[in-house]
This record gives sequence, structure tokens and C-alpha cells, in this order.
Amino acid sequence: MPRDKSDTHIRVMDAAKKVFLEKGFEKASIRDIASAAGITSAGLYRHCKDKEDLFCRVVEPAICALELWGKNHMKNSYDSLENKDFNGLRSQSEIDMIREVVLPYRKEFLLILTKSAGTKYENFIHDMVNDHETGMLEGLKKIEEHGFKVKKVNREELHIIISAYVTALFEPVIHDYDLEKIEHYLDTVETFFMPGWHDLLGI
Repeated sequence: MPRDKSDTHIRVMDAAKKVFLEKGFEKASIRDIASAAGITSAGLYRHCKDKEDLFCRVVEPAICALELWGKNHMKNSYDSLENKDFNGLRSQSEIDMIREVVLPYRKEFLLILTKSAGTKYENFIHDMVNDHETGMLEGLKKIEEHGFKVKKVNREELHIIISAYVTALFEPVIHDYDLEKIEHYLDTVETFFMPGWHDLLGI
């Protein structure tokens, strides 16, 4: 379905975000969203296939921004390896991801993190942990292949630490704190976790 840029479509997306935030995906209805957008339920289906498709369209900009950040982060890390720039490997972290991607899309991520039960995003943090675990293991292997020494860490141990880290990163967003409070807690998470990561992996 082509992306509709009309005023009605924008109104539908805004209404959907508002209703999903208020009621969550499972309790929100097409009728609720259509009413909030000032159109009929039948008219709403011109903008989506079904309720889950509508939810996915609302959060899509946030997901695309997150995926782009991840690709750029991976490229920058591999470029640092190729250039034997060990400090470059430490120059960016998921804390930057929160600041650069998640905070500009706070409401979309609040939907994903707290209102997505019944959609493909309901296990978002669990899925992110698994992706980070796989990516970090591949990254550590490449670091060794490029002549850097890293400490050995087993997969189960790595999973526990990544799970704690990712959960901590998103907690201020889940609680919908104001920006000043979020920044404070991100500083706390960085102070607590980053030395541990460097010591655990020998980076």
C-alpha cells in the first residue's frame, strides 16, 4: 500500500497514536480510532489493512530510524577495526542510540515498549537483546581477527549482561520521564555499565 501523505492520513496516524497510547493495542478498536480521526470505520481501512498494520505504520518511522542507526554504528565499528583504531570501537554506544533515535521518537517507543501486546513488537526488548547478543559475538570475533585481544565470555553470561543493559537503557522511556530526568538516568547507566563492559571484554 503506497504511503499516503494526505491531511486525512496524517489525521488518522495522529488519532491512532493517541488511542493506542490511551488504550494499548489490544483494547483499542478501529471504531475508536476512526472516531478520533473524524472518519468512518470503513474510511479508516483506506489507510491500513487492519489494526496491527495501523499500529505498525504509527511506529514505523521510529523502527526505521533505529535500524539506520544500527547499520551506521556497525559500519563505523568495522571501519575502526580496518583502521586499527581501538578507541573508535569505544566512541559510540547504545546510550547514544537512546539519545539520537529513541528520544526524538519517545511516544512511538513508548507504544512499542508498553502498548504493543498482541503485535509483532510485543517482545521488543527480548528481541533486541538477542540481536545484540548475536551482533556482539560476531563483533568480538572480528576484533580478534584484526589482531586485538579480548577476554573470553560465554554466551549465557553475555546474554544476562546485555539483558540488564538494554532493560536499563529503556526504563526511563518506559516510565515516560521528562527529558531532564531521562538524561540524568542515562548518565547514571553510562557511569555504571561502560567501565564494566570494558573490563568484562578487555576493550
